[in-house]
Parts: sequence; structure tokens; C-alpha cells
Amino acid sequence: MYDVVIVGAGPAGLSAALVLGRARRKVAVVDAGEPRNARASGVHGFLSRDGMPPGELLAVGRVEVAGYGVEIIEDKVLAVEPGFEVRLAGGRTLDARRLVVTTGLRDELPDIPGLAERWGSDVVVCPYCHGYEVRDQPLGVVATGEHGVFKALLVRNWSDDVVHFPGPDPVADDRLAERGIEVVPGEVTRLVVERDRLTGVEVAGRVVPRRAVFVNPTFVPADGLLTSLGCELTDEGFVRTDEVGRTSVPGVWAAGNVVDPMLQVITSAGAGSLAAAMLNTELVLG
Repeated sequence: MYDVVIVGAGPAGLSAALVLGRARRKVAVVDAGEPRNARASGVHGFLSRDGMPPGELLAVGRVEVAGYGVEIIEDKVLAVEPGFEVRLAGGRTLDARRLVVTTGLRDELPDIPGLAERWGSDVVVCPYCHGYEVRDQPLGVVATGEHGVFKALLVRNWSDDVVHFPGPDPVADDRLAERGIEVVPGEVTRLVVERDRLTGVEVAGRVVPRRAVFVNPTFVPADGLLTSLGCELTDEGFVRTDEVGRTSVPGVWAAGNVVDPMLQVITSAGAGSLAAAMLNTELVLG
């Protein structure tokens, strides 16, 4: 019997494992090896780890948690039964007193030819994560509606050459012109790539030269385990947790992008750490 089984070995899951391992809990971390940021060249905004490749950060984290007796299991969780019985694809079943789910999310990208192939290099989502790396270059924002306007205004902080591609129905907003952001309406038909580098965005037969593009993907949480256990959802469709990571199902905790799409690597790690500390307190108090 494990005190805690953690599903997902990203920043949130490994941080939770570190806290619980140091609290001398018997912990297993199950990971299917599908990190969201695998295609990114580096982690940014993480104090003391800025620019570190994501895989290297996770490898260092695994070594650290293993040093406290945490068991890392490379496998996929098929189901969790109330109780909690965690069934793995490899045939093993883990029994746990508590469950922490940190399975993250996937980015559902706009269906634009050439976009998916550039994802994580010169097609990105977060200016705080990647804006500095493409600073002072011709940038594009391919995003619709009010969210697209906001993204364009935000990206303008990193370059004075920003073009907003709002689709066929642009939102009128004087702030775009005030900040020198050109608006090119119309359907984006493809991204133009030459010599393995983005060079432009094609709209209605016109190619607008750009070196990097920011998009607004749809965030799809990997929350199948949580919903199968009956966890309550928010109006936005994410599993609801309290301020420390408890879900509506007793004994089930969640942290990171699986419950909050706005968290970056460092804040996901913080959420996992907080959830682990409060979970341990719950175990102590019974």
C-alpha cells in the first residue's frame, strides 16, 4: 500500500513527489512519457533553470525524488477504482491511500497547413515563455476574437513589428492602431517555411513576412482519470480544486495544467509542492 500514487511526472508531479518523499511517505509516480513541452528548446522563467531543455529538467527531477525513496514507474494508467486501485497498462495494480493527478493538457492547434510542424519552435503560445527568444523580430499573432486582440497587444511588448491575423471577422479595437499593430484580416491559408524556418503567413494569396507566430490553441485537459472518479468541473470545463489542490472527491488531488491551463513550468511546480504539503497534513490529521 502506497501513501500516495502520483499520475504524471512533469514539474507538478515531480515537485509533489519531492515534498512527499522528504516527508517520508511511500510514494509512486506513474508516467506515460508524454510531456506537453517536449518540442520546446528550453524552459523559461524558472529561476536557476532558465533555458534548460525540458527533458533535462525532468531527468534531474527524477534523480532528486528517487533519492528520497520515491518509485518512478514508466507505464500508463488505464483506470483508477475507488479506494484507490490504480490499474496500469503493464498489468500491475497499485493500492494507494491518496491520489494526485498531474497529467497536464494537450494543445489543440488551429487547422492551418504548416502550423503543427513548427509548433514549439517558431510557432508558440506563451509570450512569457518564448517572447524573449524572438524579440525584435517580425512577429505574427494568429488568433481570433477578443483573445486575439489581447494576445497581439501583449506580444507587442517584445517587438515593434507585430501583425495581427484575426481571421475573416476582426474585432475593432483602437488600441491595436495606437500601438502600431497592423491588422491583416482574412483566412490564413498556410504558414510559409523555407530552409526549416518560418518566413511568412499567407492570407488570401498574400504572404506577410514573419519570423515567429503566436497562436491561441484550445487547451484540452488530460483529465479522464479525474472525471471517471466523478470530480466536479468548473464552468470552463476544467476539474475544480480548492486553493491547495483538493478536488471534490475525497482523497483525490490535482495540480498543474490538468486543472489550470495558465500555469507555467515554475508555477506548476509550485502547485504540486503546495498540494503535496497539504495532502501530507491531511494524512497526519487523519
